[in-house]
Amino acid sequence: MRHHTPRASFRARGFTLVEVLVSLLVISIGLLGVAKLVLAAMKANDSAYFRGQATDLAYAILDDMRANRNYALTVPGGYAVALGAVPVPGVQCNVAACTPAQQATYDIYNWKQRLGAGNNAVSASNPNGVIIGALPAGDGTVTMSYPANNQVMVTITVQWDDSIAAWAFGTPAAAAPNPMTFTLESAL
Repeated sequence: MRHHTPRASFRARGFTLVEVLVSLLVISIGLLGVAKLVLAAMKANDSAYFRGQATDLAYAILDDMRANRNYALTVPGGYAVALGAVPVPGVQCNVAACTPAQQATYDIYNWKQRLGAGNNAVSASNPNGVIIGALPAGDGTVTMSYPANNQVMVTITVQWDDSIAAWAFGTPAAAAPNPMTFTLESAL
């Protein structure tokens, strides 16, 4: 039979200060890992949100083209627009009656405004450079091609700055903007 000495029973009664400190260190490292994981998930969620916005906006201009289909089919390049170009419609087609050409210009103008093209710069109307459109530094292009089978093909490209999500995945903050692109190709 074993006899317990007072010293042995004293050791079995509690934790030592070293054990408590080691457990606090392990818990702290675990909590820091969880915090980094949550931060990365939030940034990736922002990136996914912007991808969804880009997809919606690409389909929006395609729907506008299909609503003005006769013009889009018969006027080569009627809806074509380049990066950085923001046509001024001269008339608000949601208020006044428009010709198909005016409607196309108005559709492109509204689409570019919704993308954020030209709206995110610091200016008198936007002194803080606040994102006004749906995408940070958003812009887009529309190109049309007419293959031999008389099927008009449309390529819509939406571009935006995804630096925030790139930072979450390890790109240094001082790096150049990280442009993301979504491309939609469809028959008109």
